[in-house]
Amino acid sequence: MARIGFYPGSFDPVTYGHLDIITRAARLFDELVLAIGAHHEKTALLPVRTRIAVLKEVILPITEHTDCQISFAKFSCLAVDAARRAGAQTIVRGLRDGGDFDYEVRMAQMNAAMAHEIDTIFLAASPSSRMISSSLVKQIAALGGDIGQFVPMEAAQAVKEALAEKDTD
Repeated sequence: MARIGFYPGSFDPVTYGHLDIITRAARLFDELVLAIGAHHEKTALLPVRTRIAVLKEVILPITEHTDCQISFAKFSCLAVDAARRAGAQTIVRGLRDGGDFDYEVRMAQMNAAMAHEIDTIFLAASPSSRMISSSLVKQIAALGGDIGQFVPMEAAQAVKEALAEKDTD
């Protein structure tokens, strides 16, 4: 039986922190589903199709160096339900700090109550990416800052284009 991991997130935009978790999760699973979700409390900057296109491009080195098949899914339901639909046995979550830990443990416990067959694993962020969050990246970009040290060039370009388009609306 294939080991299928499910890594949900907004990836709006994908950051080096996301890529750190994807790289490490790819070593643990036969298949890793990168699930782009709609968060009910957030308004996305990048359309889902752009997020998937950027992800496909930036994960190429990961797929070339692992035996993991990486696929993509979109979801607007509970992550645990989307994980179940994807056939995943495990949800992957990254932790940057204690705040993430407190939130993610509660979420994992709720998910376990709803789907006892799906486990959640936590991967601690690498020191070089601990401080990165998509929300902060978007704030920096919106205020004219350089986000190149936090996101791959493809993501930086997508953010720049989305902000320019937003300014013309």
